[in-house]
Amino acid sequence: MSFELIKKVNEAQKKTAVVDAQSGDTVRVHQKIKEGAKERIQIFEGVVIRVDRANSHTARITVRKIASGVGVEKSFLLHSPLVEKIEVTRRSKVRRNYLSYLRNRSGKSARLRGVNFDREGINDISDPEAEAEEARLKEETRIAAEARAAEKDAEEAVLEAKQAEVEARHEEETV
Repeated sequence: MSFELIKKVNEAQKKTAVVDAQSGDTVRVHQKIKEGAKERIQIFEGVVIRVDRANSHTARITVRKIASGVGVEKSFLLHSPLVEKIEVTRRSKVRRNYLSYLRNRSGKSARLRGVNFDREGINDISDPEAEAEEARLKEETRIAAEARAAEKDAEEAVLEAKQAEVEARHEEETV
């Protein structure tokens, strides 16, 4: 029973659709950064050198880039709410899942051979079911807002009628 409960919670934490990033891909990861009260999006672009637990809610990619001559590696949880989106800019042919040998190479020896791929098809993560659900929820909230507005208008009409009645009585008393 408890394992089923844990599994249900884990599935609830997963995003509905994520980009299929593979080892050797050059990706741009849009990450939310919070600084004090402000929030911004920071883009980290580099080569995916590792993909861990691709089908799990703890799916992770490790991205490596060279910044000012120094190699920088960052791990991103694919289903994290801080990862806004991931877009694949280049796909390369590799024969391993973990490209640790790229750490020891620089310059031309660190290049990976690119392959042609459908960039728009891979980066499009639209989910028709989720979009339909979102449209249905928007429609429900719009209908509820209209109902609240109608109730408010009815209440205002009743108050205006009472006010007119009170003013009429006041006019009769003063005459």
